[in-house]
Amino acid sequence: MGSTPKKKRDSVTRRAFLQTLGGGAVGAGVATGALGSLPLSGQTASGEMEVLSRKRISLSVNGRKVTVMAEARETLLQVLRDRLRMTGTKRTCNRGECGGCTVILNGKPVYSCHLLALQAEGAEVLTVEGLAKGEALHPVQQAFIDKDGYQCGFCTPGFVMASVALLNKNNKPTIDEIRAGLSGNICRCGNYRKIFEAVSSAAEAMRRG
Repeated sequence: MGSTPKKKRDSVTRRAFLQTLGGGAVGAGVATGALGSLPLSGQTASGEMEVLSRKRISLSVNGRKVTVMAEARETLLQVLRDRLRMTGTKRTCNRGECGGCTVILNGKPVYSCHLLALQAEGAEVLTVEGLAKGEALHPVQQAFIDKDGYQCGFCTPGFVMASVALLNKNNKPTIDEIRAGLSGNICRCGNYRKIFEAVSSAAEAMRRG
């Protein structure tokens, strides 16, 4: 009895693969995870997915111009932590669900784990390390200390950055507006009441100047 011929392996082109992912943050996050095991150098067989490339990108981080080599699959979070050593930005869920990696990009809060580093080319990025002015803490940082707006502290940088973005846009928010503004951030310790009190206190301090 003859042996059954092996089924020919289907090849997947880069274009076809990416078309299945869809656009936006979800697509970027899925692509990052799915492409994570691919080689970064060498040749691939004809018709298979292309080798991921690297590109030199320039951006401003906490007011300082930086240039780094970023791989096509790398997220902004990876570049900030692993290349620039900005470890205040936390890698928590790493799938855009908890807000622990929140940074401010061109004035808006974003999940840095869901943004490819290449998409930040030319952008202005503010991380928690860039808030203090010398020894003087940002009003939001000081309020989180004064009001005990943290417990384990792992989610705190993300909450602080989301709060700064909120108060830069609205320095007199209602409690409902604070809840809405921080709805993308999760505190697994459940310290929300004190977090909201801290934001209200920071808003008052920022209004006073």
